[in-house]
Amino acid sequence: MTHRNADSPAATGEELKACCAAAYSSDVVALLLGDAYHPGGTALTRRLADGLRLTEDCRVLDVASGRGTTALLLADLHGVTMDGLDYSPANTALAQGAAAAAGLGERAVFTTGDAEHLPYPDGVFDAVVCECALCTFPDKARAAAEFSRVLRPGGRVGITDVTATPDRLPPELTGLAARIACIADARPPAQYAEILAAAGLRTIRTERHDAAMTRMIDQIEARLNLLRLTAAAKLTDGGVDLEAAPAVLAAARRSVADGILGYALLIAEKSP
Repeated sequence: MTHRNADSPAATGEELKACCAAAYSSDVVALLLGDAYHPGGTALTRRLADGLRLTEDCRVLDVASGRGTTALLLADLHGVTMDGLDYSPANTALAQGAAAAAGLGERAVFTTGDAEHLPYPDGVFDAVVCECALCTFPDKARAAAEFSRVLRPGGRVGITDVTATPDRLPPELTGLAARIACIADARPPAQYAEILAAAGLRTIRTERHDAAMTRMIDQIEARLNLLRLTAAAKLTDGGVDLEAAPAVLAAARRSVADGILGYALLIAEKSP
């Protein structure tokens, strides 16, 4: 994809969010990632849900809900009422369609909106989930404050996200394209915990799932190699740089092996 440089002053927060939303609602991303848009897939989502103490009377918010995979899984698995919010109207429409097709339309409602300005009253949710998205938000502190605001006292936030040591990232993993790929603005787990703490959310569990990141890199590489043979034009039309992709994937794999890049699960709790 052709984007304005992330380091340019002209690349505003709104433009960054718009780029991310456009990327993650594109058919090319769906081809490369399949149904699970984050490392660990639904297995890690289930583990995340276990830490949230969900019961059928819970109301849960999925921030950056994408095409609805996480929200629909939690609605079906735990019987909770789900609200999904995504910056992309295209994703919202797809998620609504998926909810209707699954017979979950009454328990899973999707809205287009901004994670940094959640369109909900204070204290209405029992839990908030945010998978592989906090790292892409330009104002992470504002988003965390919004998570806390809409949570009831004693409610929990569950996050799975890319982790990184930003000053050690190789050049291939910086810039706007890497930001959209959830890498360039990712933080170490301790920094995510600090961001949450500043919003009144105390982290009570942190788990590393770096192997899930490696598996996703392998999956993308395998799909890319297949699509290079069967749908190369679709990839290039969608903005995939076929010449640069192998170096980017190799750099990502090395960075995981060196402990620079990874994936983590965090559970945080709002004070009662």
